[in-house]
Amino acid sequence: MKIRAAILASGWLFLSLLSMSARAGLETGMAREVMIPRVFRLDGVIEAVNKSTISAQTNGQVEAIYYDVDDVVKQGALLVKLKDTEQQAALRREEADLRAARAVLDDARKNYRRIKDLHTKKLVAKSDLDNAQVSLNTAKAKLDVAKAALEQAREQLAYTRITAPYTGIVTERHVQVGEVAHPGTPLMSGISLEELRVAVDVPQSLIVAIREKGRARVELPGGNWIDVSDLTIFPFADPSSNTFKVRLKLPRNIGHLFPGMLVKSAFETGVAPALIVPESAVVYRSEVTGLYVRDEDEQIRFRYVRLGDALGEETITVLSGLQEGDEVFLDPIAAGAELKKQRVENGENQEHE
Repeated sequence: MKIRAAILASGWLFLSLLSMSARAGLETGMAREVMIPRVFRLDGVIEAVNKSTISAQTNGQVEAIYYDVDDVVKQGALLVKLKDTEQQAALRREEADLRAARAVLDDARKNYRRIKDLHTKKLVAKSDLDNAQVSLNTAKAKLDVAKAALEQAREQLAYTRITAPYTGIVTERHVQVGEVAHPGTPLMSGISLEELRVAVDVPQSLIVAIREKGRARVELPGGNWIDVSDLTIFPFADPSSNTFKVRLKLPRNIGHLFPGMLVKSAFETGVAPALIVPESAVVYRSEVTGLYVRDEDEQIRFRYVRLGDALGEETITVLSGLQEGDEVFLDPIAAGAELKKQRVENGENQEHE
């Protein structure tokens, strides 16, 4: 994020006042307070952007089913085939009706031209010409009706072959071979893993700041975080929980994520002060976390601390156990060795924290 990048690019303010220990020439750095993004972490649920149930759009007996639950299906693949005897017969009937309508139209045109020629020669009355015109218009209309009926018959035949609308995974099969399907009968359900999003319920106290910032992060399996800038914020709150639903659209084709999984999301809502020290100065010993610091008497002390988030690869925030201006030793191994010498000189107990 921009604020964090500015901190990292600032030349490490807390290292700007390096000093040397009067005892052993050990390099130290000053714990500094800086402003970092204020982040709220909330649980979210992975959702599939494309999730649907395919239903029958025509009547027919289920003749074949080509995929089952957990099968990967490519877009356009044939999923289910219905028996199409009725649709094939309807198509042939409409094709015949279309040929008949064209024949009637051809005859009406010939008759109109003949009556018009006779009328020009004043051999027939004007009413005969008008009747011929009506017959021609009626034949044209019947041809249009026949074409529409043929198109509908072709569509009904196409409905007997149900294909996948997108690449995805079958999650449920609703019919068996031999069952009779009617328009609206569910056939198969599926989801696509290519496009996923995270649904998060956000407290109403944070929604204004989230709208203004428009940035969030999502933790992937393995601990890596990715930035998300495509946020959809619902314009109303859930009255039972006073939360707003926010959707975070993830980049395409992220592996190891599946709908229904819980993930951590982080929303930037402003800035807040934080105490930072070099990551290299932190000592991790079993369940103990601490730092070697120099006290007011120029003595080395081991200080227990509670750490926060890391800022980049070289700095980390300290939540408790340290104050701004405290000097921390940048080489904890050398500081630990020097602490042992100091205790020998002072006659202190050699047991280390």
